[in-house]
Amino acid sequence: MKYNEDRVILRMSGITKRFPGTLALDNVQLVCEKGSVHVLLGENGAGKSTLVKIISGLYSKDEGTEWYDGKEVNFANVGESMDAGIGMIHQELSLLPERSIAQNIFAGRELKNGIMVDNKAMVKKSKELLDRLGLDYNPNTLIKELSIAQQQMVEVAKALSHDVKLLIMDEPTSSLTSKEIAKLFEIIDRLKQQDVAIIYISHRMEEIKQVGDYVTVMRDGQYIDTLDAKTAGMDELIALMVGRKIGNLYNRTYHEPGEIIFETKDLTGLRFRNVNIHVRAGEVVGLSGLVGAGRTELAKAAFGFDPVEKGTVSLFGKTMRHLSPSKCIKAGMGYLSEDRKTEGLLLPMSIEENIVEASLGKFFPNGFLSRGPEKEQGKKYVEELNIATPDSSKAVGELSGGNQQKVVIGKWLATGCKFLIMDEPTRGIDVGAKSEIYKLMDDLVAQGYGILMISSDMQEIIGVSDRVYVMFDGEVSGELERGEIEQQAIMRFAVGGKRGGNEA
Repeated sequence: MKYNEDRVILRMSGITKRFPGTLALDNVQLVCEKGSVHVLLGENGAGKSTLVKIISGLYSKDEGTEWYDGKEVNFANVGESMDAGIGMIHQELSLLPERSIAQNIFAGRELKNGIMVDNKAMVKKSKELLDRLGLDYNPNTLIKELSIAQQQMVEVAKALSHDVKLLIMDEPTSSLTSKEIAKLFEIIDRLKQQDVAIIYISHRMEEIKQVGDYVTVMRDGQYIDTLDAKTAGMDELIALMVGRKIGNLYNRTYHEPGEIIFETKDLTGLRFRNVNIHVRAGEVVGLSGLVGAGRTELAKAAFGFDPVEKGTVSLFGKTMRHLSPSKCIKAGMGYLSEDRKTEGLLLPMSIEENIVEASLGKFFPNGFLSRGPEKEQGKKYVEELNIATPDSSKAVGELSGGNQQKVVIGKWLATGCKFLIMDEPTRGIDVGAKSEIYKLMDDLVAQGYGILMISSDMQEIIGVSDRVYVMFDGEVSGELERGEIEQQAIMRFAVGGKRGGNEA
């Protein structure tokens, strides 16, 4: 890959980083130009995060050289890199919810008038930074009053307050709607015009061409290749990432569905109403719609997490009374929540402890915990689900996102359930792990399981689903059979239109 040497702001070569028992980076290289977006692509564990932590001063390198803004550097800490004009926006936002936008932007380095904090100056300076990004926010607004997308923009303004020349963005769109993503991309274009260089980490393949100028692929801690982001082929990038070609990413074999195993009739609850849907044995039913349409609220109510105002839920031909998670589990339902880290897993605990967490009564009917059955179940699902770990006693928090999701699936399979609600099953995991999750889903429905899959990924809905229900404003606005599932039809229903029309 040829670069404009006059525009290069960062050049890394031969970067190596070791941790006890692990070679995290092995002879990695990276070049960034002013006013360009350089996408870092790779599966979880490829070394992307380690590399950017070295750039930001959080880690020190063991070998290699780093040139930044015309001179060789070796940042000892984050403060040094920030002083040099390097900013980083983490996937997990770090703002103070009870403080204002201005107070967050200048947190830890408040502007002062003598010995007093100069709030007026901070508000004025914050307004200038927000205007630079085209954001019409009041700097006195409390962070807790902002949406996740707005908080993301405040993080960008905070980075700019350091006169940033290089901005690192780690999975910045993972919690944003399509409209909010478009706004973020507008801001990225503004920053490029202001000669800011951007390193962009993402698992969303479709974003590469939208936002990237260059794309560097990493695998197993090594540099693989750098390509032109606008011309690189999707299959080519995936093959470089995983070291092999993934044929059909979605791995679906369609079966003649069996009996109805899950059904709602006129179900009404928090942010949804009069929902009538069903899932048969042997099929994946997609539940699509824009963020806020009521999909997750429907799923939580069906599993007994949230109250139902009216209507019924039936499982395996029996109407469920007084819904609760424990009753749903006993009846054969499992629920993979949208946020696996806070709602689906106990991160400090082991794989085997997480596997049996939803089925303690089954394995320990007398109330006495025994390590034998726990270890047996852990080993069983580590093998069956191909969870990448040397030992089932390893803490779940140490696993990659894809392997964590497999643990969640194993937890529900251990209960003996035959119907699964999967809410955003591949959010935040790399393309190789996605392929494995899709293959696992296909295997389950081949065994007679039924799956209701909620997803905001249009290609996932199209590629995985046997049928699709689309929700709009809390109601089911349409149903599509397999031969009808395509993007235009889904979006028509998602914005409140009707079959075959252009209404919106």
